[in-house]
Amino acid sequence: MINREFWKGRRVFLTGHTGFKGAWLTMWLHHLGAQVAGYALKAPTTPSLYELCSVSSLIETEHHADVRDLECLNKAVQEFQPEIIFHLAAQSLVQESYQTPVDTYSTNIMGTVHVLESIRLSKCVKAAIMVTSDKCYENKEWIWGYRENDRLGGFDPYSNSKACAELVTSAYNQSFFNGDTPAIASVRAGNVIGGGDWAENRLIPDCIRAFLKSEKVILRNPSAIRPWQHVLEPLSGYLLLAEHLLNDGERFCGAWNFGPGDEGVRPVSWIAETLAELWFEPAHCSYDSDLTLGHETTCLKLSSGKAREQLHWKPRWDVEVAIKKIIDWTQEFRNEENMLSYSTQQIKEYME
Repeated sequence: MINREFWKGRRVFLTGHTGFKGAWLTMWLHHLGAQVAGYALKAPTTPSLYELCSVSSLIETEHHADVRDLECLNKAVQEFQPEIIFHLAAQSLVQESYQTPVDTYSTNIMGTVHVLESIRLSKCVKAAIMVTSDKCYENKEWIWGYRENDRLGGFDPYSNSKACAELVTSAYNQSFFNGDTPAIASVRAGNVIGGGDWAENRLIPDCIRAFLKSEKVILRNPSAIRPWQHVLEPLSGYLLLAEHLLNDGERFCGAWNFGPGDEGVRPVSWIAETLAELWFEPAHCSYDSDLTLGHETTCLKLSSGKAREQLHWKPRWDVEVAIKKIIDWTQEFRNEENMLSYSTQQIKEYME
């Protein structure tokens, strides 16, 4: 269980707070009573969870800046004096990485270097969570889940850049931090889904955009198998891991997977069709493989045995519950309700 008392008044620096996962994490940290500083580019989509939930009102200090700007980033960290850093800022889309490979590599690799360098130069940071991806592994199309000690790789620029970010984190850990203080960990989550994701070329957002317009959604790769999980699942793991890093850093440094159980490993077609079936109005999907740009993995699974055994972390919402939560969130959005209040309510429901 996440310790509310641990987070109350804790100073936390969060990169990427304007993104989907970052906005949810900011709301959760605020709910727990943490003092949060945000560092990110402006919200990447319109609409955005960040704007709909007025995330800027929840944080003590906000910087709209690029993680590739080391001087600006380091200054922001030094001024805020955080104890904990969550690094989520990234170019996070596989398809986008084929169109902007240089930006993808520079953001995901040098952005990570700059966050770690700011930590190295700081005397206040005691723990940091570096968020990478389940796609950082060299994919062999295995039918079993990848473990933290499996070989890193990545076929496309996005996946490859995340593998590089893992190597950078490991190098800094061994060269400068020695698994002590600050305590650094990297985290690899499955395909996260949840209310408020409006990214292009992502399954759930593409479906919701089409369904809200009463249009048929056309998707690629229906047979691709992925580990699907509600966004609050890995975020709960990040929070729990951060607590352990601060309390016993040497034991908990290194890489961690936070993925769903076997019931959450489903093909794209099942996710889209289930969303359509549960949608509050008639909804339909079809598939067109010509939409695919570049190579895409056929099968990807994660093993989260390490997190289950050492952190006692496990998923709470199965994939059908996750889909229902997305539909509930979208109904509230369509009805122009207070989305900060409703998102916080979902966080409370998850914690209970």
